[in-house]
Amino acid sequence: MAGALGSCNFTAGGYVYTGSARRNLAARIKRHLSASKTLRWHIDYLLADPDVEIIGVDTSSTPECQWNQQLSGGIPVSGFGASDCRKRCGAHLKSLPP
Repeated sequence: MAGALGSCNFTAGGYVYTGSARRNLAARIKRHLSASKTLRWHIDYLLADPDVEIIGVDTSSTPECQWNQQLSGGIPVSGFGASDCRKRCGAHLKSLPP
C-alpha cells in the first residue's frame, strides 16, 4: 500500500526517489530513515517494507523536479511522490536501469 495510490507492486532492483524539504532537510531525512514513524507520504509506505534497503542518500541544491527529470529510468508507479508536482514529472520515484 502507498497511501491514496493503493497497492503498488515493485520488482526487485534499484530505485531513486527525489523529494524536497524547504526547511530542516536533515530532520526530514532522519524521519525517512527512521523505522518508527507515522506513514504520511508515499515514500514512507515504501520504506516501511522490510525488503527495502536504503543504500544511499544524496542532497542537492537542484530543485527536486529538475533533478528528477535529469535522471534516467522508468516510472514504476504513476504519481508516486508527486502528488503536488507542477512540472509534470509523472512520479518522483524512478526505477534505475539495470
